[in-house]
Amino acid sequence: MAGPSLRPHVHWAQRHRELFLRVDLSDVRNPDITITDNVLHFRAQGHGAKGDNIYEFEIEFLEPVEPKPVCRMTQRQLNITVQKKESNWWERLTKQEKRPLFLAPDFDRWLDESDAEMELKEKEEEKINKMKIESRVPKDHSFYDTFHTISDMMYFCQTLALMEIMNSLIGLVRSPLIPSVVQVFGRNFVLFVILGTLEEMQSKPVVFFIFYFWSITELFRYPYYMLSCIGIEWKPLTWLRYTVWIPLYPLGALAEGVFVNFRHLYKQRKQHLGPKKRKMK
Repeated sequence: MAGPSLRPHVHWAQRHRELFLRVDLSDVRNPDITITDNVLHFRAQGHGAKGDNIYEFEIEFLEPVEPKPVCRMTQRQLNITVQKKESNWWERLTKQEKRPLFLAPDFDRWLDESDAEMELKEKEEEKINKMKIESRVPKDHSFYDTFHTISDMMYFCQTLALMEIMNSLIGLVRSPLIPSVVQVFGRNFVLFVILGTLEEMQSKPVVFFIFYFWSITELFRYPYYMLSCIGIEWKPLTWLRYTVWIPLYPLGALAEGVFVNFRHLYKQRKQHLGPKKRKMK
């Protein structure tokens, strides 16, 4: 049988919007914590100053509070957070002027009103700064983080793509040399020179489409070359190899030429020639 109910040691602190209660009970079991008529009712079994017993207490708050306390238990204590209905500073915790014997300040969390106001101001500024940062971050990260996510892999693949020129030279594949040179060096110029050196271009959504058009084309081209080297022809793959490029090449060229090269070259023009001067009337 458990012994008679006892009062645990309770430490409290406050902020303008919250009350913090720390109940010195370890191994808490079956906690029953409610707020009715602005009175906090606590009852739980745990190990306190009087050993393993049932402990309980009541606190009638000085001013109105929200009726839903938030509790968090650890092995050594139980923490209760209560929201004030109005944001202000209380001169004491309880409605009765005389402080209950089981109640004491929580000096680990205690702040004066001026310090609490400064803390509140810092939190508000931090919240505003966080909102400003989040407002600048695009919602769809897949478009804007493409370069930083797979740039190393694209560098590696496009460096290996130089072998296409060698394969054409030695006749390993039947691709004409000039188109291979134009394609490989064109892509490498976009990747290494423009995207690799201009940081403002790396977060543009057009990078996603450039890499996408490049990759989807090679999904059919390289398997076709591989099978051709061993004398195997698979008609569906052959059809895809010579058909998929029809919509993808113009789209890729549009993305590279209009959105990347044009932007880069126009920026270089402005740097060297300066902005266009307006004629004075």
